[in-house]
Amino acid sequence: MSRVILLSPKQSRQAKALVRKLCCNYDGGHCILLDDGDPCVCPQLITYSHIICKWFKVAILPVDEELYIQVMQPPNSKRCSVCGRYYQYKGNKSKYCPDCKPIVTRRQAAQRKQKQRLLSRNKGI
Repeated sequence: MSRVILLSPKQSRQAKALVRKLCCNYDGGHCILLDDGDPCVCPQLITYSHIICKWFKVAILPVDEELYIQVMQPPNSKRCSVCGRYYQYKGNKSKYCPDCKPIVTRRQAAQRKQKQRLLSRNKGI
């Protein structure tokens, strides 16, 4: 049996927007998969606190990577120490998300070079 995945109100709004925008089974508020003659309301749209639809969990949720990491919490996810966003890491030493990594690397390189220049000036005196 699968575990119940709880959503915050903000995550619920994001999930509903994804359903309306990307779900191939969504048709004007109704679910085509559950349609057996008379229209059936999309279960993911009327749920406020958790994920019900298996199709949403498998096919639609991975499209929004940030929401997917927050909700599903895969084993290889971390929180960026600069911006606080969750991201999927590739190595154990990863500390920054892909957006912050070049900025932090550039800043650290500049600090390292400043220190190196300062030490070389003091050495010559």
